[in-house]
This record gives sequence, structure tokens and C-alpha cells, in this order.
Amino acid sequence: MKPINHINSVLTPLERKNVDTDQIISKEFLKRIERTGFGKYLFYHWRFRPDGAPEESFVLNDPRFKGSEILVAQENFGCGSSREHAPWAIQDYGFNVVIAPSFADIFYNNCVKNGILPIRLAHAEVDELIQKGKQEPYRLEVDLEAQTVAGQDGSRYSFTIDPYWKEMLLKGWDEIALTFQFESHITAYEAKQGV
Repeated sequence: MKPINHINSVLTPLERKNVDTDQIISKEFLKRIERTGFGKYLFYHWRFRPDGAPEESFVLNDPRFKGSEILVAQENFGCGSSREHAPWAIQDYGFNVVIAPSFADIFYNNCVKNGILPIRLAHAEVDELIQKGKQEPYRLEVDLEAQTVAGQDGSRYSFTIDPYWKEMLLKGWDEIALTFQFESHITAYEAKQGV
């Protein structure tokens, strides 16, 4: 995984509540065995009409948000099934940060385990960001080390994150990479055990 610390990007305002993992990545696209290639299916049934034409009114089809790395959504984001493909699709599309008032627990954990920073802000703060993002392309700077989100107009928000997850994201480690930090201890233990 790549380390995350500073992300500076226009935000993408997804003004929807209770977005479940089947809406994030629909079940018919779960046949792939790699972690890559899911981005083109992100929010597929919202992004495209039944004939395959882009749904112009959907936010991801708005050219103002092309290349955005920060998705801002409403509460209970990532509810539903625990499919890990949901954060894979979000990340493969290009988002490294998801901001919402609340997340489903399994989805939140799947995000941090896959190198996405999920940020919980208060309802009023999220509403404010979404409204600013809908009015014009609105740039945010996320600073994981300082645990802040700063808007282009000087507004500033603070967030909390478990120190364990913070370190993992800052260093770009997954749980396997973390295990390798103790390789010398593991090798010494195995030698002692005659393994």
C-alpha cells in the first residue's frame, strides 16, 4: 500500500444517505479475483443508464470532479454486506479519502486495511462540505498527521482516528507488512524452537 499523509484535492459531493456496498459495487461485478479493475464499476447503476449511456445527473459523471481523491457522503456509508470489493472499487476509481458522519464498522475497517482514509466528521460539517462542493469545485487538504481537514476558504475540521490505524496508513502498511517489521524476532524464535 502507498502511505497516506497529505491529500489535496477537489471533493466529490455524494449527497446520499445509507449507501450500501451493493450500490458501491454491484454483485454482478464481483467475479474478478484481483483487487484492481473495480473502479470502472463504482456506483455503476447510478453512473449508467440501462443502455450503458452515462447518467449525466450523477456526480461522478460531472467533469468538474474528474481526478478527485476525496469522496464526501452522508451517514451510514458502506452499510450492507461486508464485501471487501467496495473499498477496492473506491480506491481503484481514485479516491484515497472518504468523509462521512458515520460508516458501517466492517466497511470502515476494510477501508483502513486497504489504504483508504475514512474520516468521520459531524453531520453539520459534512453537510457544509457537500453544499460547498455542489456550488463550485471545492478543494480540501487532508492532513492525517495533524488529523485535520482544511477547506480552500480557510475552514478547518478536526477528526479522530485510532493510533494503530493512523500509523498503518502513514507508513503504508497492511497487516502483512506489519508482521514483517518483526521478522528478526520471528526468525530468532524459530531458531530457538528448532524450526
